[in-house]
Formats: sequence, structure tokens, C-alpha cells
Amino acid sequence: MNAPLKLGIIGLDTSHVLVFSDTFNNPASKQALKGAKVTMAWPGGSPDVPSSIGRVAGYTAEVRDKFGVTIADSPEAVAQACDAILLTSVDGRTHPGQFERIAPFGKPVFIDKPFAVSSADAKRIFATAKKHNVRVFSASSLRFTEALVKVVTPATRALVKGADFCGAAAHEPTNPGLYWYGIHAVEMLYTAMGRGCRSVRCVSTPDHDLATGVWADGRIGTVRGTRTGNYEMHGIVHFEKNSVAVNVQTQAKPFYASLTEAYLAFFQGGATPIDPEETIELIRFIEAANESSANGGREVLL
Repeated sequence: MNAPLKLGIIGLDTSHVLVFSDTFNNPASKQALKGAKVTMAWPGGSPDVPSSIGRVAGYTAEVRDKFGVTIADSPEAVAQACDAILLTSVDGRTHPGQFERIAPFGKPVFIDKPFAVSSADAKRIFATAKKHNVRVFSASSLRFTEALVKVVTPATRALVKGADFCGAAAHEPTNPGLYWYGIHAVEMLYTAMGRGCRSVRCVSTPDHDLATGVWADGRIGTVRGTRTGNYEMHGIVHFEKNSVAVNVQTQAKPFYASLTEAYLAFFQGGATPIDPEETIELIRFIEAANESSANGGREVLL
């Protein structure tokens, strides 16, 4: 039998690292998966993001003491010792630089959301991957929720005529607009609609964002972000003859479990789940929404 993959984590400033460590290092976990084990991690943390640096010490202690993960003193040490990497630093600004430090080791990498906080940085990451022949992908866990993938399948995606999604969109000035948390709803929108957005308009108030994208083929997709305390994720996918609701809250299987299955299959040699060009476009979608919001909701071309 093949030995379990040794997984390394870069960035211990998100609760995701506890979920991932529990999945692979705790046989009693309800979501336990075989085939990999988290063996090493580097704490990281962004000093100017309180919700990042304020969590590092606690999460570092927990993955070390509860899950038996060795704490390294550099991203390079993690990449050298492990078979695959989870780049989980919560601050998207750090991803290009951290990826450049680990890419020379040639290990496959999953980059947690937000992949990047500008389209230039998104392109920079994929250029680095190409330079070092490294397999990489990024995704929100909401792409893989059963509530969505049972509606938008490989067979039905081409039949989607439009879609509307809503969800929490807390703000973090260093990762502006929809990048910080609204990216979940944007990723759900792109799961349904695919590439091809031509322009974006976004209207924002202190409590809400409403981004409307027009695709080149005339389809329209929307994302509504809220900061009112409503954290539920919902959507409607429109087909020619009917519209189907997507209610993430109805699914018994946690969406992080589905994400974990997806990146494990990728690490084991499976196909890249998301086209890099789609990832670049959705980052540009958010960038354009931010530009539109700052200019009174004017149309911004992608």
C-alpha cells in the first residue's frame, strides 16, 4: 500500500487549519480521511490584520499539541519535508510571495481563499507555477457544497442561463470589498456561470454590496453580500425552463469535507478542479466590483 501523503501547512491564522488537521490526523473525526497526514506547518501571520496575527499563537499550539504537527521555522522547511502543501494564510496579499518561496520545491499546492487580492497578483502566482512546473489551484469550499454541485453538474453547467447568489461579506481593509469573505458567493457564481464575464457594476452601502456581472453571451449573474449578521449562503440557478434554489444550510455534509476530498484527489494526481483562467477572471470580477463601488456603481469592463 502507498504511504499516506505528508501534508504541510503554510499559515496558521485561520480555523481551516484545525478542520484540515482533524480530518487527516484524527481517526475518530466524523470527517476522517485516509491517504494523507498533516506533518509540518509554518505559523506565518500578518501583523496588520488583527484577525490573522491574533489567532496564530492559539492555532499553532493546537495543531502542535492536539494533532502532533511539527512547527517549522520557514515555508521552505515545510515544502522540503512534505509531499503537498496547503497554503492557508488568511491574508490574500501574502500568497504571491509565500508561493514563490515554496514553488521551487515542485510540490502540488492548494491555495485557500482569497487566492489573491488583485488580478496582477493572480497572474503572478500562475506565472510562478508555470516557471517551476508546479500544479496549483485555489477554491472556496462553497464551490464543492452538495447543495450547489447537485444542481450545477458537468452536464447542466452549459445550460445555465443566469444565477444569483448571496452570503456574508464582512470587510477587511487590507483585503478590500468582496475579497475577504464575499469571495465565497463569487466562487459559487462562477461555479454556476463559468468564464466569460464582460463587465461588472457594484453598488455598496455600509451593510450591503450588490455586484451585477454581464457575460459576453448576454447572461447576467449577481452577488449580494451582507454585513448585517446574516451568514447564510443561498442562490438561485436559472435554466431555460426553470430556476433551482441552492440552500447551503440544508446539507448535512460539511462543505469543508467536500473541499478536502477535492484537494486530496488533486494531490494524489487527479485533474486540476478549476481552470486557472477562471480563477484569474473571478479575481478580476471582484477587482472590477471594487472599482465600480468606489465610483458610484459605474460599469467596469473586465
